[in-house]
Amino acid sequence: MKNILIIFLSLFVTTSAIAQPVKVVADKILGIVGDRIILHSDIQNAIADAVRNGNTVPENASCTLVEQALVSKILMLQAEKDSLPITEDEIEADLDNRIRRYINVYGSQEALEEVAGKTLYQIKEDARSVVREQKLAEAMQRKIVENVRITPNEVKTFYDRIPKDSLPYFESELEIGQIVIYPKASRELEKYIIDELNRYKAQVEAKLTTFDQLAKRYSEDPGSKERGGQYQVSRTDKTWDPNFLSACFRIKNEGDIIGPIKSKFGYHLIQLDQKIGDEAVVRHILRIPPVTDEELKQATKKIDSIRAKVLAGNLSFGAAATRNSDDEQAKFSGPYFLGRDGSPYVTIDMLDKELVAMLGKLTPGEYSQPVNFEENGKKGVRFIHYKSRSEPHRLNLQDDFSKISQQALDEKKQKILEKWMLNKIPTYYIMLDEEIKSCSQLTKWVLASSVKK
Repeated sequence: MKNILIIFLSLFVTTSAIAQPVKVVADKILGIVGDRIILHSDIQNAIADAVRNGNTVPENASCTLVEQALVSKILMLQAEKDSLPITEDEIEADLDNRIRRYINVYGSQEALEEVAGKTLYQIKEDARSVVREQKLAEAMQRKIVENVRITPNEVKTFYDRIPKDSLPYFESELEIGQIVIYPKASRELEKYIIDELNRYKAQVEAKLTTFDQLAKRYSEDPGSKERGGQYQVSRTDKTWDPNFLSACFRIKNEGDIIGPIKSKFGYHLIQLDQKIGDEAVVRHILRIPPVTDEELKQATKKIDSIRAKVLAGNLSFGAAATRNSDDEQAKFSGPYFLGRDGSPYVTIDMLDKELVAMLGKLTPGEYSQPVNFEENGKKGVRFIHYKSRSEPHRLNLQDDFSKISQQALDEKKQKILEKWMLNKIPTYYIMLDEEIKSCSQLTKWVLASSVKK
């Protein structure tokens, strides 16, 4: 069961919601755990979808997916026995996230529905029981390992077991933080942009042009400009700007336009294409009021004052970012850039070119001067803290203790989960079809299925 318990059912759950029934001619039960069944079609559909999406599928994929499903069902059944709380809101939020990912993969709601042969509502309902199972299994998994801790001696023992010729090599990693200020445009320029958007609105309503044509011509949103400003939005998705999202769902009729409305990005016109419950397809035109050199100078003075307080030791960099930075990340996860693993360590390829150029003038521990920059059409001023830089190196306890500690903790949790699972398997009714009993990793399950309950 190596690595099965930590990331179980990933392929099986992701693909089952949009699997097409035409892929499988006949169906049968491959396994039963308690009163829950594992279907041949679920496994084959998952494999077929993976192939279609260009993923590498190992020869024993069926065996692996069946084992993942067996593990998931035991965890889920135990979670139900223990009455672990799972709310409908959690399930609904997960379903919404999955639908958004599917739409991103296939390009539009219409394309997704065509591929799946189902409506958006049907896709969600077909996946609901599977998502509920996964959420319960995850809750049980968390409960089993929630109190697992690791000691420094265990970390060292784990590291000493790694063959020295297998130690991974790390490029330089950096800790980089920034404080950003986006100056506000003058009222005159804001009024000019608002008037422009109202002019676009009048043109569409007079049928002199179409909304998508204007979006392609004038919108300053690079993410949707080429699609005529189109986005799929969900009322429950908190990643959208709240003013923008609220406006999308205030539009009552398809084709109607609302705006101009203000968001953190600028001013928008929004047109409703389609709305079904908490999901909507909209088009928008974004215009960003330009800032003048004078406004940039004022922002530079402000950020220079903040920098002076940090250098004097009167204010920590983190506190200064929390109070003053216009960077959204700083408000929630701090001012330092986050790596792919969520840690505050990044590689040079993850930074923008202007930031890399700034680092060339600094040494670790220093703060930069205020510098003008532009991001997604918005002009701003920032200064950075070049906190640290590691040298390229092989994995070692001195430089990488936190990484090794996490790996050791994951291994310890894995062993505890495996021990728990081996103790639980004999307590459940298990049946396996002859077709899969030859899978080597299912030996323990075959033995359990032969024991009379």
